[in-house]
Amino acid sequence: MSGPTGEPASPRALAAADPTAFVRANTVLASPPLLPELKLHLATEVTPLWLATEATLRQSGLPPPYWAFAWPGGQALARHLLSHPALVGGRRVLDFAAGSGLAAIGAALAGGAHVAASECDAFARAAIDLNAAANGVAVELVAADLTAGGNLGWDIVLAGDVCYERPMTERVAPWLGRLAAAGVEILLADPGRAYLPKRGLSEIARYVVPTSRELEDRESRDVRIYRVDAEIA
Repeated sequence: MSGPTGEPASPRALAAADPTAFVRANTVLASPPLLPELKLHLATEVTPLWLATEATLRQSGLPPPYWAFAWPGGQALARHLLSHPALVGGRRVLDFAAGSGLAAIGAALAGGAHVAASECDAFARAAIDLNAAANGVAVELVAADLTAGGNLGWDIVLAGDVCYERPMTERVAPWLGRLAAAGVEILLADPGRAYLPKRGLSEIARYVVPTSRELEDRESRDVRIYRVDAEIA
């Protein structure tokens, strides 16, 4: 989207657009480093979101655009599912706090019978919808906060990079534990975040995910994928 002079529109003007138009105007279709076979609407050096600061976004009424980046946890989960399709084949899958929907798309491509992605951010849901279409898969969008409830019929829940803040972890970990106790398989991917639970995790895989110093202050992240049990804490 551009202004009357042909220059890129300001974040405030873009915020007035509908979420789908905003995602299209601020991203380009690109492949995550670990998943060259996929395409996502991502922020890059040539898009307005790449240079926008959190303060600028806040002033414009925009939430942080976590959906515009292929975070290491989501990349590792999607790569793992595509390499081990039996994990999701014929099963009902939820990608929790899905961001770009990367893990959900990986699950759908790997043969998930029904794949849902939960996100409270309307811009993220728009991005997931566009990303699913770009990869030729169907992903159900879930806007509700699921952490207060129980299992709504999922066989497996994916959680990529959700332990980046203490309040988030304190809300999510007990919910994942309840699901695990009810028999749901939980896969959690973490690239070394500070608030990863110390108990109730069994490592099942590890991936080195290329990243950028702008996003992660390093050129790669060592991502571990864990199976979660009811004792997570």
